[in-house]
Amino acid sequence: MSKYRLPKVKALCVFCGSGTGTDPRWRQAATRLGNLLAAEGVRLVYGGGHLGLMGALAEAVMAGGGQVTGIIPEHLTRIERAYTDITELQVVDSMHTRKRRMFDLADAFAVMPGGMGTLDETFEMLTWKQLRLHDKPLIVVNQDGYWSPWLDLAAHVIANGFAHADTARLYTVVDDVAQVLPAALAEMAHAVGGDPELF
Repeated sequence: MSKYRLPKVKALCVFCGSGTGTDPRWRQAATRLGNLLAAEGVRLVYGGGHLGLMGALAEAVMAGGGQVTGIIPEHLTRIERAYTDITELQVVDSMHTRKRRMFDLADAFAVMPGGMGTLDETFEMLTWKQLRLHDKPLIVVNQDGYWSPWLDLAAHVIANGFAHADTARLYTVVDDVAQVLPAALAEMAHAVGGDPELF
């Protein structure tokens, strides 16, 4: 048995779209992830909206008896329809404050299908990790290949010398939401020198 104790994922921050996209499987995946978080007792930290994948995810966690913390800038409370019937809704002054608060509350991050806002949040956490400002797991959920073009772009950036090869180690790519928590635990185990199979 390893002498290390693996930190538990108590709160997972999920970045995802305020729309549902063109493929119903993405909404289904968001619902499945919400069900998993509720079943495992992992608090959801997310953008606080009640639309799109964000809403489906939060609804599933709440329906399963889980805990949800939403963080939304005041100017988006109407655009993204703030979800007021969750465990905790924090209304903040700016997008910057939202991202910082999400970071502070989360043990790990997962990236579901989404748009420019999702990319913005993801790249900020990724850049902070590259700068060694944190070492929290960042899990890219390439559900049904949604993020494949972005992963190809990242490989292109590395191949052309604008990012170090180790940049690809800053995140873990999984193909399904069922792999999110195991992947996060594996990253955390590696960080403390433990074996995820022992936990």
